[in-house]
Amino acid sequence: MLQEFFVTCLQELYWSETHLIDVLNTMSTAASTPQLKEAFLVHKEETARQKTRLEQVFALLALPAQAEPCVGLQGLFDEGWQVIDETEEGSAQRDVALIIAAQKVEHYEIACYGSLMTLAKTMGQNEVAAILAPTLEEEKQTDVTLTTIAESGLNAEASHEKLSV
Repeated sequence: MLQEFFVTCLQELYWSETHLIDVLNTMSTAASTPQLKEAFLVHKEETARQKTRLEQVFALLALPAQAEPCVGLQGLFDEGWQVIDETEEGSAQRDVALIIAAQKVEHYEIACYGSLMTLAKTMGQNEVAAILAPTLEEEKQTDVTLTTIAESGLNAEASHEKLSV
């Protein structure tokens, strides 16, 4: 039963990383701050590597790399699309909203990868945990990068924007 739960979580993360590649491309296009555009593109490249790491985990477990839709992450992706639809193009407010939407996804992924690493170690799958470790660190670093961008003046700029409703 625990192994089934573990595999399902891996499949959901595989689905997430697969879809996140396109989501990050869209978010980069929607962002106006150069640093934010770059952060999304860098994380898109990391996400492709994260997907490959998950494929390595599936191979190590002698399982096919199979994606299982994740309702929680789909909801967070949908929030990202909504942010784009509901904010003014080129505004700092849109960039702030994109950062918040992206950080929600990052926090979800941090929780999932951290939990899966702990569970892998508990089940004696230390090699799986070692494969997942760089991904967890990348997710944490992306969160820090997004916070730094927001705190570097973007939040303040957004708070002073007067946009049409």
